[in-house]
Amino acid sequence: MYQIEGSKKTYPPRQHGELPSRTWRSVDRNVIFLGLTSFFSDISSEMVSTILPLYIIFTLQLSPLHYGVIDGLYQGATVLMRLIGGILADHWQRYKEVAIVGYGLSTICRLGLLFCGAWSAIASLVIIDRAGKGIRTAPRDALIALSTRRDELATAFGVHRALDTAGAMMGPLVAFFLLSLAPSAFDAIFVVSFCFALVGLGVLVLFVGNRNAKPAHENCRAHHPASHPALRCPSCRLAPAVPPGVSFRAAMSLLRIPRFFALLVVGTLLGLTTLSDGFLFLNLQRQLELSIGFFPLLYVVTSFVYMLIAVPAGHLADRIGRGRVFIAGYFLLFSIYLILLIPGTPAPVLFGSVLLLGAYYAATDGVLMALTSAVLPPALQASGLALLTSAIGLARLCASVLFGILWTWLGAQGALLGFTICLPLATIIAVLILHFVPQAPNET
Repeated sequence: MYQIEGSKKTYPPRQHGELPSRTWRSVDRNVIFLGLTSFFSDISSEMVSTILPLYIIFTLQLSPLHYGVIDGLYQGATVLMRLIGGILADHWQRYKEVAIVGYGLSTICRLGLLFCGAWSAIASLVIIDRAGKGIRTAPRDALIALSTRRDELATAFGVHRALDTAGAMMGPLVAFFLLSLAPSAFDAIFVVSFCFALVGLGVLVLFVGNRNAKPAHENCRAHHPASHPALRCPSCRLAPAVPPGVSFRAAMSLLRIPRFFALLVVGTLLGLTTLSDGFLFLNLQRQLELSIGFFPLLYVVTSFVYMLIAVPAGHLADRIGRGRVFIAGYFLLFSIYLILLIPGTPAPVLFGSVLLLGAYYAATDGVLMALTSAVLPPALQASGLALLTSAIGLARLCASVLFGILWTWLGAQGALLGFTICLPLATIIAVLILHFVPQAPNET
């Protein structure tokens, strides 16, 4: 048996053939409280993010290119801060404290929105808010990984993502309710958003505990060099020797792990062909001719499906293989592109694309984090996850800006056609990469 330092939960070695537990009760309390932190924080952030496309396109009367730039900043402004947050969290072994800094920055930005009217000021606050998200994401996911047995990683990430997505579902509902009472109640949305962010920060500060990157494998301490006890576990034997001390150089050494580098390439490649929810829903709104007031409800439906499927998808990934479930998610995304591309698609089918989008997130988001966590040395969990999410964020920034340019030049259908052609090609390349790069011994 082994025990992660700072946790009251002791795990026996899993017998061969034993299936991971399906119950939320088996998940470490840290995962639950981190999920609640994300729940309240996502209510706050989604209240704001779901009205941004409407505010920029319809209120400020800006072009799709302007929205593409701001949406790209929203997707990719976290790149540098993710690396900084991940490396500092590993270096200090203070994952909770670094996460608090990130959540705190985003909370402050909610108040700042009360005093902004110009799109440039909003773009600046978006950058600060996303910087806060970048700082907190890797330490938070590292805490989940360090609090969880490795053969249940996808399940744990699924539980966290379910709570996270429940907040993402509630946020647009609150925004819709406020806009129903007062169509121009943006100040009210910003104040209520700040209150929810403050509650989420309080849950993190009061109830989440730190986890040290102790070896999570039976009898592995004897196999570690004294200078760096967490980096030479035989279950992570694909990991190369790294410089003493967690630093940028040590984080970059992770690129020498074949499986991690393959996942980084796959995530980046697929990110370049992935449209943001805002652009997908603007296409959908244009075809369905939805009232502007109902626009936030599209996010609600997607989040509801994601919330329902996240835990079963994670459990399925732990059983049949995380790579299979991850790739299946991108076939779902391809089907969404096709539905939106084909002219004259019936309204029920168009609405079905919103449901498929939730299933796509359930099959890819937490599953990719679990895939990556399984191949990272414990002492470099946050740094590795930061490298991965930074690369994906930068790729999605490029995708949003590119789609905005194509929409301005070729129209919405022309831009969507280009992405519809590229996505299956990228998925096939991803399948080949994952097939030919050997799995880590502890990866399922």
